[in-house]
Amino acid sequence: MAIEREEILPKYWYNIIPDLPKPLPPPRDPPDAEFSRIDLLRKIMPKEVLRQQFTVERFIRIPEEVREAYLNIGRPTPLMRAKRLEEMLNTPAKIYFKFEGATPTGSHKINTALPQAYFAKAEGVNHVVTETGAGQWGTAVALAARMYNMESTIFMVKVSYEQKPQRRTIMELYGGKVYASPTNLTEYGRKVLAENPSHPGSLGVAMSEAIEYALTNNYRYLVGSVLDVAILHQSVIGQEAMKQMDILGEEPDILIGCVGGGSNFGGFAFPLLGAKRGEKFIAVGSYEIPKFSQGDYMYDFPDSAGLLPMVKMITLGKDYVPPPIYAGGLRYHGAAPSLSLLIKEGIVEWREYSEPEIFEAAKMFAEAQGIVPAPESAHAIKAVIDEALKAKKNHERKVIVFNLSGHGLLDLPNYESMMKRLSK
Repeated sequence: MAIEREEILPKYWYNIIPDLPKPLPPPRDPPDAEFSRIDLLRKIMPKEVLRQQFTVERFIRIPEEVREAYLNIGRPTPLMRAKRLEEMLNTPAKIYFKFEGATPTGSHKINTALPQAYFAKAEGVNHVVTETGAGQWGTAVALAARMYNMESTIFMVKVSYEQKPQRRTIMELYGGKVYASPTNLTEYGRKVLAENPSHPGSLGVAMSEAIEYALTNNYRYLVGSVLDVAILHQSVIGQEAMKQMDILGEEPDILIGCVGGGSNFGGFAFPLLGAKRGEKFIAVGSYEIPKFSQGDYMYDFPDSAGLLPMVKMITLGKDYVPPPIYAGGLRYHGAAPSLSLLIKEGIVEWREYSEPEIFEAAKMFAEAQGIVPAPESAHAIKAVIDEALKAKKNHERKVIVFNLSGHGLLDLPNYESMMKRLSK
């Protein structure tokens, strides 16, 4: 019997907070705080988004208007088998991937942009602001804002702004105003530029600029990754994947996703973790931004200016300036508090891979499956290949499932640069 799309799309978001092995350390203001960061959140975030950020409810009903928007942008996304990759690796493992690149914006980011824009519009807001690294989040916000007849302003990390002009074009096509961060539009941007006129930008800096800009103009700020409300909305990915695996009669052994702030990994893996489905969960980061191997688990600011409340997370420090790698979405100094706690408790494992390694993985995947993955997602693919080869060595018929968080068709200039660099 055919399964309708509406049956696979969940009616509730899943919140892992009540299922964590220990209570999540609460956000807090710094000891010498001159103002309340918690109060600032009330000024810049839509009220319902902020309520969901601090809720301990396990399930939160998705408004029917948001479910309809999800269906309109192509949810549920397909769960596909990477049969040719299995054959190329000659592994007994089965490999499946959730293809978030099938959305109009080409990545998972639209899953939280839509509800946040919906809740902002419900409050009578007409302008939203955010930051973006590689551009996927900014693209999602620009489209979501337009779908709800709002204006949008996006502060894009300068190195990505220069590397990915097509992303800018799409955001502008959706009606968004895009600026290379650091800018002269904000006090913090001017401060950063005064100290280093050639600053490449970072997600932390762009985040600080977006928050200041929203606060100054009485706009609303939409959060893309590191706060747990974004992971909550992304849980549609993992919940869909569970239903799709049930239809296929498969039970996952290994779950894998890449990590910038943690939203695509958490959205994919947390529902399965909460349902106790899977033996191994692997979060994959960048070797060039070594937060898992060299970061500390401590209270730190999510943004570089220290405007947001401090949260306990794995972090390289808010002042860390990441190198200009091609996987712009991974250029973030920290990881979401819930993911950080699960890593510290040993429930989620981590890996870190270098650009040459992930390029080879992306190339192999493209040759096998015909899909060019985003450089961020290629980090997950590298871990998949390693696990599949381990299964081959141990003669194990593992079922490996990973989240392909976005396609890389707008990253082709970056792939071209990597090809030239690696051929020398």
